[in-house]
Formats: sequence, C-alpha cells, structure tokens
Amino acid sequence: MSRSFLFLLGSSRSDGNTEALARRAAEQLPADVEQRWLSLTEHPLPDFEDLRHDTDHVRPSGDNAALLLDATLAATDIVIASPLYWYSVSASVKRYLDHWSGWLRTPGLDFKDTLAGRTLWGVTVLAATEQAYADPLVGTLSNSAAYMEMRFGGVLLGNGSKPGDVLNDTDALTRAKTFFDAGPGFRQ
Repeated sequence: MSRSFLFLLGSSRSDGNTEALARRAAEQLPADVEQRWLSLTEHPLPDFEDLRHDTDHVRPSGDNAALLLDATLAATDIVIASPLYWYSVSASVKRYLDHWSGWLRTPGLDFKDTLAGRTLWGVTVLAATEQAYADPLVGTLSNSAAYMEMRFGGVLLGNGSKPGDVLNDTDALTRAKTFFDAGPGFRQ
C-alpha cells in the first residue's frame, strides 16, 4: 500500500501557525505520496453521543461524519494538526477522536483492525516557550495511537501566537524538513 497522508486541521483559525508548520513538513513528502487536507471547522462533527449500551451503531452516510470516517480509513498516515488549547488538542480534534469510540463499535467496520499498524502524527504550535505545556496533547495522541495499535510518529512542536509567528521559529522549521522521516515514536 502506498502512503496516503490525511491532514486534519483542528484550528478555529484558517491559515494559522499550526497549519503553516504542518504544510512546511508536508512539503518534504515525496511527490508520489497522496495528501488530503480537511478542516474540522469546515467539516464539523456533532457532539459525540455514547450509545454503546442503548443501540447498534450504524455506519455514517452522507454527512461530515461519513466524510471523515472514509478519509480516516483510507489514510496510511493521519496527521492531527491542532494548536495547543488549554494544554491539549482543540475541541474539534477531541470531538473527532470521540467519534472513534462510535466507529469502533460499528458492525462490519473493523475500525481498529483497519487502523492498526498505520501511523498517527501530531503537529502543534504553542504560545509558551516551555514545550512541557504540550505534554498532555502529546499524551492524548500517543495513548490514542497505542490503544488503536497504531504507530505513533511523534509531535512536531513550534512556537508562535499571532498568525505567521511560527515562520520565525527556525528550529521548528528545521525539524519540519525531516519530521515525517524521523520514524515512529520520535518527538521533535
């Protein structure tokens, strides 16, 4: 299976710092690697409703949930590009990950088996200079990958606040050049 990257943009701001850093890293991918970019703001999911004890789950169709599910299943590499909001992923990313719970229980979908062995990556930009503030975000993605038996590619960290600031973070831009070559489990 050739590599296919799904970039999920979790910012409430289009063309923000996190997206800019993710795009810099994506520029380094070989030309034959498919890239699909989806904004969770443009394709919002409803709040997840836990029905596991009440009803059978059915496969979503014809809406944003179906679009995101199909894109997730088609990708070999899933990149969560979320700014650091209150020490973790954005609300739209959290909502997307919550929907994984329903997709895990959808008969015939084999969601976990399909994602097992694929790679989950993260890209985030934080305003603080202390990168430890991103530890909860890294933990969310790392633990999600472990539960799904996916490889965890790591998280590319950048620094910035107002739009364009991350382009002044020369260390992050340097790391972006080799981020997707770093191998699973690497944290930059």
